[in-house]
Amino acid sequence: MANLHLCSSGFFFLILCFVPVIFSRSLQNQETFIVHVSKSEKPALFSSHHHWHSSILESLSPSPHPTKLLYSYELAANGFSARITAAQAAELRRIPGVISVIPDRVRQLHTTRTPHFLGLADSQGLWAETNYADDVIIGVLDTGIWPERPSFSDEGLSPVPATWKGTCQTGVGFSASACNRKIIGARAYFSGYESAVRRSLQGSSDFKSARDTDGHGTHTASTAAGSFVKNASFFQYARGEARGMASRARIAAYKICWELGCYDSDILAAMDQAIADGVHIISLSVGSSGRPPAYYRDSIAIGAFGAMQHGVVVSCSAGNSGPGPYTAVNIAPWIITVGASTIDREFLADVILGDGRVFSGVSLYSGDSLGDSKLPLVYAGDCGDRYCYSGTLDSSKVAGKIVVCDRGGNARVAKGSAVKTAGGLGMILANTEENGEELLADSHLIPGTMIGEIAGNTLKDYIHSDPSPTATIVFRGTVIGDSPPAPRVAAFSSRGPNYRTAEILKPDVIAPGVNILAGWSGYSSPTSLSIDPRRVEFNIISGTSMSCPHVSGVAALLRKAFPTWSPAAIKSALVTTSYSLDSSGRPITDLSTSKQSNPFVHGAGHIDPNKALNPGLIYDLNPQDYVSFLCSIGYDSRQIAVFVKDSPYAQLCEHKLTSPGNLNYPSFAVVFDSDGDEVVKYTRTVTNVGDEVDAVYEVKVESPQGVEITVLPNKLEFSAKNRTQSYEITFTKINGIKNSASFGSIQWSDGSHIVRSPVAVSFNSGYIASM
Repeated sequence: MANLHLCSSGFFFLILCFVPVIFSRSLQNQETFIVHVSKSEKPALFSSHHHWHSSILESLSPSPHPTKLLYSYELAANGFSARITAAQAAELRRIPGVISVIPDRVRQLHTTRTPHFLGLADSQGLWAETNYADDVIIGVLDTGIWPERPSFSDEGLSPVPATWKGTCQTGVGFSASACNRKIIGARAYFSGYESAVRRSLQGSSDFKSARDTDGHGTHTASTAAGSFVKNASFFQYARGEARGMASRARIAAYKICWELGCYDSDILAAMDQAIADGVHIISLSVGSSGRPPAYYRDSIAIGAFGAMQHGVVVSCSAGNSGPGPYTAVNIAPWIITVGASTIDREFLADVILGDGRVFSGVSLYSGDSLGDSKLPLVYAGDCGDRYCYSGTLDSSKVAGKIVVCDRGGNARVAKGSAVKTAGGLGMILANTEENGEELLADSHLIPGTMIGEIAGNTLKDYIHSDPSPTATIVFRGTVIGDSPPAPRVAAFSSRGPNYRTAEILKPDVIAPGVNILAGWSGYSSPTSLSIDPRRVEFNIISGTSMSCPHVSGVAALLRKAFPTWSPAAIKSALVTTSYSLDSSGRPITDLSTSKQSNPFVHGAGHIDPNKALNPGLIYDLNPQDYVSFLCSIGYDSRQIAVFVKDSPYAQLCEHKLTSPGNLNYPSFAVVFDSDGDEVVKYTRTVTNVGDEVDAVYEVKVESPQGVEITVLPNKLEFSAKNRTQSYEITFTKINGIKNSASFGSIQWSDGSHIVRSPVAVSFNSGYIASM
């Protein structure tokens, strides 16, 4: 089951969003398994793969409960999912043609200003060149969609693209009229979910249809491809013109996530159908809890490989489990993995102490203010519970006061509710070391604000040193500007090194994911809490779930501009044109430490859509290149056959790479083990896609500390006959290095283009093997 990569006003989804549902696994208890089979071994007597899959199940030994085929997969994967016993699963593994049998996994769910921040403009650049990605189809796999929102108006759109093969699936609360020329398709996938939780969705609080009761799917869909909406806002905040990154692109909504999460069998079925329907982009803000599984056991990686084989770009959230290392998920090299960062907009709510000191905070509170008078100030840790859990605060110590609550544990907005129930009048949410100076604006139910760790510690010192500490909160509304500089990487944003393959840098890029305004469900409150009666058309939330659809929308624009480009070429354009300096001209900051970020945190850097329109050079890849990569990390023929449905086993690794780092990736990750070689060599091939056919590119190297980099040749000369050129890059370790990692870059330039690749070097790495 997967994690929706959202940091809502209440929860960090992915860290502690849902409690996993755990069931007994005795040999005769049924559960869902995903079965991968060899497409070439289907007996000719079966008219279809579905017929073959059904026959395989019928051949199994009987059990107390009948087997049930849930889905057959043909494009994203080759195989099926079924409800069977563990004993039958063991029997399946011995049947000829069956490659692997994997238990179903549950995963969790992990804007008016962002187009301007990204440099997108109506008059020039990527929007103007692509007509806002008109006719490009984005498949959004999420919690569904609320079609009545103005972000999904089809006014001014041309007819549904002739290439579209999908449908508008009707269901509870979702009629055929819910689709239009913007939402051109909608489906719901729940067989795996119902099988796992052992009850029907019929009669539950969730619509058994593509209608979104959560809000997450509506938010991500409108971020990627929402139509132009005037005077959009969340209450009085962020008022302006809202539109998605690709505002004329079409949306196909695939509902895969339900109350208790998102199951792999449903995700894989949706990916399979999205490919068949004709989507160009898959946007997936969902991922695993904990460490990412091996690629051949990761249904998202498997489905994304199938999509890539059909020319579909797959953009995924990196996860919200930062700031620890090795926390990024969706890390297969054929996926665009997206971290989260801030934009140049804040929703300021300052704390003013009785002694006159002012500390900046953020809030989306929309009720009555506290007034001019300062109120008594207390620390929740002195009043029953530092985290302000419901029912834990002593009302005799809290009533009539502003309470400082520590961040963590329970929902951020729920802390204010606990303070209100105990008689408190206001709440200050203080970050701890885990979140540092990361500030997430919440729509609090009482006057409340969030402050950073440094300010929080100062407030607690003030409370414990002043005999009569007082404070107030002043709400300053929406503030746009360069102070603080932007972008900055969110503390929650998951990061590298890559847990499975340290030679592949992840995340790939960062994009806006903090305090993002977009459409919302009419069913759920803006805080997703039952105690909140409010309903809104737009909501402001944070998470890599929000950064992912920004990249999905930009990828749609690039797909429109370059319809023949491969998914790898589109990723290369995004990666090599990204930037690593903030609006002040200094290196991007990591909000978890308030120090300089690095490629393990931000990948290549922050996306720059207009520069991606003209990248100069691209690092391209095809499906066979990725197979060679899988061979290089030690996968055997059966494991690789999960990805490659048609090729004979014996031929899969004929072109094995000497190292996984030799994959023609647009970034570099190098590992020096203590007992390994002190020289690492990689080869790369670039293709000239610039307007100047006879271009000459020269290299500039920024070597990481402790490493010497040489590039041969140091000049690449292109012509009409030679549009591709290769170079070798050598990394030599210099003795005496004490750091565990260091960073640099290489860039190629012809005077008008800068093609930049980050370099991340790990020393004495204990990274996890790919197996």
